[in-house]
Amino acid sequence: MSDSTTVPAVSPERSRWGRATGLSALVMPGVLAAFSLYLLIGSLRMDTEGMDFPGPSFFPLILAAVGLVLAVALAVQVAVTRESPEGQADADGEVGQPAGPLTRFHSDFSALAWVFLGFLAFALLLPWLGWILAGALLFWTVARAFGSPRPVFDILVALFVSSLAYLAFAVVLGLTLPSGVLGGGF
Repeated sequence: MSDSTTVPAVSPERSRWGRATGLSALVMPGVLAAFSLYLLIGSLRMDTEGMDFPGPSFFPLILAAVGLVLAVALAVQVAVTRESPEGQADADGEVGQPAGPLTRFHSDFSALAWVFLGFLAFALLLPWLGWILAGALLFWTVARAFGSPRPVFDILVALFVSSLAYLAFAVVLGLTLPSGVLGGGF
């Protein structure tokens, strides 16, 4: 008699989502595309007659175009390389194998919420806090969303980066950004 171990057959259960299994990662490209379209429409509707090049709509147009390209690239990547979690059948009925030790098969809605709420706070608080503080808040929430373990360091870096951005826009481009409470008023 030989000592053989029998491995139970795995009966792959079909996902109730069918071919849509693994496509929850399309949430982020969708949000990026929506934001980029909003930025594009706002930039195109801006009245820039009589203004010198590059004008106030130039950089938002660049950001909108880059955002749309990135959204399409991310969506294509998700559609082409999607995998099903280990032990769950994909659309063809095959059981998925993990691609690596840290493969995630879901959208990180917590990180998405941090970025969304950070941008919302930035947009709402910009007139009162000013560019430097509101920009630092946005930078900090994005760093938090990406899982940075050092919140105090992130705040310091955020203040430094938003101060540099303020100087670049104000001095180099000659644009007036809201100064908020740091400028002595609202």
